[in-house]
Amino acid sequence: MEPLLKNGSVQPLTVHHAPASVWRERLQAAQIRLNAHAEALLTDPRFTPTTGTTRVRLLIVTVADLGLTTGATLPVIFTRAQALGLHLCPLPVAVALRLHWRTQDASTDAAMHRHRAPQGAVTVASPVWETDPHHPKGFYLRRLDGQLWLRGYRCDDQFGWTATDQFAFML
Repeated sequence: MEPLLKNGSVQPLTVHHAPASVWRERLQAAQIRLNAHAEALLTDPRFTPTTGTTRVRLLIVTVADLGLTTGATLPVIFTRAQALGLHLCPLPVAVALRLHWRTQDASTDAAMHRHRAPQGAVTVASPVWETDPHHPKGFYLRRLDGQLWLRGYRCDDQFGWTATDQFAFML
């Protein structure tokens, strides 16, 4: 059964680990679109998930739900979430979530805005591999014009996320 994720609800997800090439095949078969940053993350040699199956529990929260009502930077968001008992997700969790969560609410704003997260996006909180702001930091999920997207994003440690931006964390 497909997880139905809503803000504040805890949802289980089974992650069937596989090499990046298999993840890409699964994404293509499911007609999930990728941007160049997502492609870069999937082809990075550090994207090496373990074998087997892992069951995780995910929680989607806004930045404000973490108590950061005026927004915050990624390091502050991650530190606050971890202080509340939430955990960062390995990158394959984001890919598995995109494959399983097909009922994400559609974005109502098709514009891609620089210097802010896209409307309706859910950023999957993951460890940052590179501090270089030109290197993708992780994935976000979006549904736009009937298409499901797994998109990579870039930002620096000073980027300000708004109080309404949404993140998925593991419990």
